[in-house]
Amino acid sequence: MIERVRKYVLDHALLTAGDRVAIAVSGGADSVALLRVLLELRKELGIVISVAHFHHGIRGGEADADQHFVAELSHQFDLAFHCGSGNAPAQACEHGLSLETAARDLRHQWFSKLLAEDKADKIATAHTLDDQAETVLMRVLRGAGAQGLSGIAPLHKEKRLIRPLLEVRRTQLEQYLRKLQQPWREDSSNQDLAHTRNRVRHQLMPLLEQQFNPGIRETLADLSALAQAEAEYWASEVAAILPKVMHTGKPSRSGRSNSGSASATLALDLARMKALPLAMQRQVLHKVASHLGITLEFKHIQQLTDSIQKPKAGCRIVLPGAATATLSYRELQFSRDSSRETASDYSFCLQVPGEVAVTALGSTIRARVITGGDLALSGYNPALLLDRALLQSELIVRNWRAGDRFFPAHSRSPKKVKELLQPARLGRPLAPAERLNWPIIESAGQIVWVRGFSVPEAFSYRAGDAVLIEEVQIISGVE
Repeated sequence: MIERVRKYVLDHALLTAGDRVAIAVSGGADSVALLRVLLELRKELGIVISVAHFHHGIRGGEADADQHFVAELSHQFDLAFHCGSGNAPAQACEHGLSLETAARDLRHQWFSKLLAEDKADKIATAHTLDDQAETVLMRVLRGAGAQGLSGIAPLHKEKRLIRPLLEVRRTQLEQYLRKLQQPWREDSSNQDLAHTRNRVRHQLMPLLEQQFNPGIRETLADLSALAQAEAEYWASEVAAILPKVMHTGKPSRSGRSNSGSASATLALDLARMKALPLAMQRQVLHKVASHLGITLEFKHIQQLTDSIQKPKAGCRIVLPGAATATLSYRELQFSRDSSRETASDYSFCLQVPGEVAVTALGSTIRARVITGGDLALSGYNPALLLDRALLQSELIVRNWRAGDRFFPAHSRSPKKVKELLQPARLGRPLAPAERLNWPIIESAGQIVWVRGFSVPEAFSYRAGDAVLIEEVQIISGVE
């Protein structure tokens, strides 16, 4: 296994002699194994190793014990120990994220700080072949495109993250640690089936292995490797094609105007686009969308490619993120209207427990049940928890409407949702479309949850089972 990791590191140019590598060690088997493997390879690779541990403010005493374990492990091997901390539950509440996403964001922010403070040149994380397979499968289930199938990349250049263990199974790492008589910590939350990844790991993946394909993990990891190579190819091809088909600004008598609102316009030459293969057209459209800061679903790409093949001047296509595509005789023009004050209302049923994808938000809203026995170790802010006994078994997820009122905890009286979404309360201004699509949840006609605010005292957790509302961003690109 050591030789396999060494080859993987060299083949993907993850490390060079002299690199100072901070290894992200949670205390679990994967990260402890990564530490031990790189300790064995550090002399040959010519690297300097330190340990980085982040406390997410979850799981109370169990997480404190993890931190102590990692600190002792660092001392055992005479390694510099970097320790950071954050409050993932509060981050999740403030930004309307799932707990997993909030924890990852805080962790990556801290990694960036370590790099900015010149305490390391790279961060090594212990993602395994199993993690890769689970990620690809989750993205298939959520409807990812070709880029999403790339899964976890061996190297993230911008964040300076490396993943040396992506060809190694989790079971192999555990066997390696047992042979070394090296203990590790078990994270109890990894068994919580309320998390999508845990359901994929403990239920869906074993089912696929037993009844469909014993090598499903390797198959999915191979699919990821193929998708990564194709993504790299398309990126270089699109970079070469884009200057030939895309223009900025709107056409004018003197050329192209890039003043005022016209400066935010991107235009594709219809004749040149039509001459491209369909696959290249799709890639170019995704790239244009990324320049606008939006993500397009397959249905949007289909509409756009159809309009390229059979253009109708004056035709207008509404896209996510307050963006539109308008056809002229020669161009397909893209723009984002920041002043647009209309949005399509949405309304979905949400089972408890359950989840629903909300296209307008680009995310999934999940109602997660936390049993009373798990609450003591959960570390969740009580202000985020609803009492299951006080809720209907089916909730309504919708965007707020004029006249809606909400009574967050610690407020003196109900407030209009319109007032709650003011920049002074949220700490930042909202784009018109984001403001109009802001989600709320109803139970029997009463608003029990608004993204970013405490739950009402009338529905807050008291005893028995609790319900946590989480928002998980739909993943469509490479992690």
